[in-house]
Amino acid sequence: MINAILFVVIGFLLMEFCGWFIHKYLMHGVLWKVHKTHHEPSKGPFELNDIFSLLFGGVSILLMWKGFGDLDYRFWMGVGISLYGLSYFLLHDVLIHRRSKWLARPKKGIFIGIFRAHQAHHANNQKKGAEAFGLFVVPWKYFKEGKK
Repeated sequence: MINAILFVVIGFLLMEFCGWFIHKYLMHGVLWKVHKTHHEPSKGPFELNDIFSLLFGGVSILLMWKGFGDLDYRFWMGVGISLYGLSYFLLHDVLIHRRSKWLARPKKGIFIGIFRAHQAHHANNQKKGAEAFGLFVVPWKYFKEGKK
């Protein structure tokens, strides 16, 4: 059971690290034509950038499928990636971008720093010059009181 929890946490944390790297160097690099749809006003409920969620979800499903027989580390890492995906959806798509109006925008606490960092990321809607590429791990300056 401890190993399962450990690999769930590893999968979740690896997703944050890989997500930061992919966002900064690929999405704001060679994959900008796909990702820029996220930096433009939406024309409907989906954007081309959502293909990245399908890709990451596919990795999660593949890991769970491959590790299901023995419930080995692959299964539990896939679960961690899935939990990251669920967290990403609720935090990024629902809370920050309001693609669904289930939750109110944060006004204080840990989510306000994450919200401010994402606002700063979108303040520059260009391929170059953006900042704050992580979802959960963002620069401390966005958590300071009074930072807008």
